[in-house]
Amino acid sequence: MRVAAIDCGTNSIRLLIADINEGQFQEIDRRMEIVRLGQGVDKNKAFDPAAIERTLRVTEEYAQIIATHGVERVRFCATSATRDATNRDLFILGVKNILGIEPEVIPGVEEATLSFIGATKELPAQDAPFLVVDIGGGSTEFVLGTGSVESAKSVNIGCVRMAERHLNQLPPTDAIIIAATADIDSAIALAAKDVAITTSKSLVCVAGTATTVAAAALSLTTYDRDAIHLARISATKVHEVAAMFQVMGRDAISALGYMHPGRVDVITAGSLVLSRVLHATDAKEFIACESDILDGIAWNLADGAR
Repeated sequence: MRVAAIDCGTNSIRLLIADINEGQFQEIDRRMEIVRLGQGVDKNKAFDPAAIERTLRVTEEYAQIIATHGVERVRFCATSATRDATNRDLFILGVKNILGIEPEVIPGVEEATLSFIGATKELPAQDAPFLVVDIGGGSTEFVLGTGSVESAKSVNIGCVRMAERHLNQLPPTDAIIIAATADIDSAIALAAKDVAITTSKSLVCVAGTATTVAAAALSLTTYDRDAIHLARISATKVHEVAAMFQVMGRDAISALGYMHPGRVDVITAGSLVLSRVLHATDAKEFIACESDILDGIAWNLADGAR
């Protein structure tokens, strides 16, 4: 079955087209555009019209790509920013008019579950139990499980939200870092009430913050998905990379060969979140995974068709 999965988050909108048959997964097309749909949502609780326009423009491009590939099933999942925006109906109607399907505003626990499916499909059973952490733009999901999800929690400490709330100048001052750290640690403690974050055998981190930190830790000169996928990054390296970003200005970050332009102003915040996750879980390393919620949506589409 050929499926198309669209993940529309706070920072990016991504498309995956894949053939999934009898447990075999073949990627046909994978794309990502940073549209910053959640710009200002943490403060204003509403979408900026320009952000909606940017996102719908890319949705139109994705619709054309889907049409050319003979896709049988499509699912569009919107996450943190759309959950929080009071004017989300404007965006939902726009997507429906373009794709002809109802976009789903999924709750944080379902987001976590889909991330877990995508992240753990190709990991060996002996590495379980897994704690999958998905640092998005608006929220961060913590999900614990072995063959399936046992517990999950979503908290509002995504890289865009933290950048807008605290780290809105680069480099940040010590006082800004202290305030952001307290905010992040409080949210992680809230997650830990529902998810036993210190009990996993393997910490698996997905999405752009984690993979960009992995690229930095691996000293890559350009972003290399194959080199990053399933790389094991030590906690020491994570803390070093987070500290490095905290003393860099926007131009210096932008000049890094592996840095996507849309992550320049949020990677300092995101890497701080990741560093605090490593600290709170007491993990010695994390596994960087390029398969995430997008892959989980695709698998879920195929499973639902049976």
